[in-house]
Amino acid sequence: MPAGTDFPRQLPMPQVLPGLTGDVEQALRDLNDYGLCLIADVLDATMLGRARDALYLAAAEDRERSGEVKGFALDSNEHNQRVWNLLNRDPVFADLAEHPLAIHLVRQTLGWPALLSNISGNITEPGAERGVLHADQIFVPEPWPERPQGINVAWCLDEFTAENGATEVVVGSHRWHRGPTEADVDVPMIPVEAPAGSVLAFESRIWHRSGANTSADRRRAAVFPFYTTTVYRTQENWFLSLDPAVRRNASETLLTLLAYRSEGFGLVYGESPQ
Repeated sequence: MPAGTDFPRQLPMPQVLPGLTGDVEQALRDLNDYGLCLIADVLDATMLGRARDALYLAAAEDRERSGEVKGFALDSNEHNQRVWNLLNRDPVFADLAEHPLAIHLVRQTLGWPALLSNISGNITEPGAERGVLHADQIFVPEPWPERPQGINVAWCLDEFTAENGATEVVVGSHRWHRGPTEADVDVPMIPVEAPAGSVLAFESRIWHRSGANTSADRRRAAVFPFYTTTVYRTQENWFLSLDPAVRRNASETLLTLLAYRSEGFGLVYGESPQ
């Protein structure tokens, strides 16, 4: 059948979210079963404050320079701000990108080595409309393979609620092996509510979008590092955009995620770059 005409009217599982958990192995089971998982209390108050302050500061700097990114293709309205290439903005974002929990989820989902395709911030302000329904695996020809080719490990810097624009998902859509089309606009979705400091991880085949912020005065900020297997180009061209100081101070893990260290691909005379 043409893409979009085989959307199952009977969803593959009930539209309920997995519960918040502190058990990483349970989170991995949820990721397999639901296409997403929720992990509670990952960031302590100090780390959460650092990351939140750094993201809001970067957003304010973009606005002052008239460099703010609103009306991004997936969130096409003026009340949603994207902050790109966070690695250049504050070291705390490198800490999030290579956080042990994030790397464990990446290793178990994609294998290792893997690439950090991009790391961006998203601030949904009051008045923001719902974003565009999509899946992150648009770079893979359909039908998609049985294993995901990417994973988002989203850091909730503010509480995610249905009112302030929490990410909305189609639970179980990772089993359909294709992205959504215009024929799927009526698919049931559910907002992912989670406390600040928690992680929302979802694999690249899950259908999702930014929620509408219908609150009077509550913003919703998150950091979205997106990882892929090593056979795909990164969305962010790190070799052109990365501040040299970030590379000089990067750990071996981060250098691998940025393809400055490599295995099998990106070699120099048969060896990993030094």
